[in-house]
Amino acid sequence: MIANLLLALGLVLCLEGLVFALAPSRIEQVLEALRRLTPESRRLLGLAALALGVLLVWISRSLGG
Repeated sequence: MIANLLLALGLVLCLEGLVFALAPSRIEQVLEALRRLTPESRRLLGLAALALGVLLVWISRSLGG
């Protein structure tokens, strides 16, 4: 359980670091676009990302046995 949590955290940090390393100026544009969204739209976007993440974890667990 702890190993899986550390793996997930490490993967998130790798992806976040990659975004900052490869496209730092795009981060500001994305944040500005998020500022223009209503709080309800940001909430729905977050819930959609959460649902997709849960689905991907479920699929990976189903495939991995």
